[in-house]
Amino acid sequence: MEEDEEEDYMSDLFIKQDVRPGLPMVRRVREAMQKEEKQKEANERSRQKSVKEEERERRDLVLKSALGTENKGFALLQKMGYKSGQALGKSGEGIVEPIPLNIKTGRSGLGHEELKKRKAEEKLENYRQKLHMKKQANEQAADQFRIRFKTKQEERKMEGDLRRSQRACQQLDMQKDIDVPKETWYWLEPEEEDDKDEEDKEDECRSSDLSVSEKLRILTAYLREEHFYCIWCGTTYEDSEDLSSNCPGDSAADHD
Repeated sequence: MEEDEEEDYMSDLFIKQDVRPGLPMVRRVREAMQKEEKQKEANERSRQKSVKEEERERRDLVLKSALGTENKGFALLQKMGYKSGQALGKSGEGIVEPIPLNIKTGRSGLGHEELKKRKAEEKLENYRQKLHMKKQANEQAADQFRIRFKTKQEERKMEGDLRRSQRACQQLDMQKDIDVPKETWYWLEPEEEDDKDEEDKEDECRSSDLSVSEKLRILTAYLREEHFYCIWCGTTYEDSEDLSSNCPGDSAADHD
């Protein structure tokens, strides 16, 4: 009679049931994963081990177990007063544990592992050397770039100083009614010239072997000797004595 009664939907048993959506699916997935794990474990236990695996297990079992009195070598040591756990030697300074066994299971010849190790070390050393050489090359390239950049800056500065000296030389020469410069490059060239004058200018540039620094040195010396003028001070002195006594020097470094 009681079994035929319908379940009370207001009872605690019905209310405590988890009715979240998707929960039955999650439960089934978990049960399937557990079943798969159990099946894997059963297959692993039922799988027949290979000869190598059995040999390794037996060897590990023997090596882990201590020697007993049935071992003849151990029995001889005991007769000579040896006790288990005691170091070898008369003063007890020898080894305590037996020399470990390095069992070779592969098919490679003797010394193959050492050869592999040596080749790996050589490869690593070559790699380090390449990195070191690459680093040195980058540093040298950076140094060369800085030197070239500094050289170009100095060249541009000297070219500017030379143009300034040429302009000053032309003005001072014309004040003394000098119509033709001592050297063609002592004065600035006109900006607008015909084709013929341009060709003559190129010929002069090719024939002259003087660098910008040499031209600047010669021209500043001419200004000091001829006009008592220092391009670095920007001053015209009364005479050579006034120039030598009041001017710091005849180069840009002396005026820094």
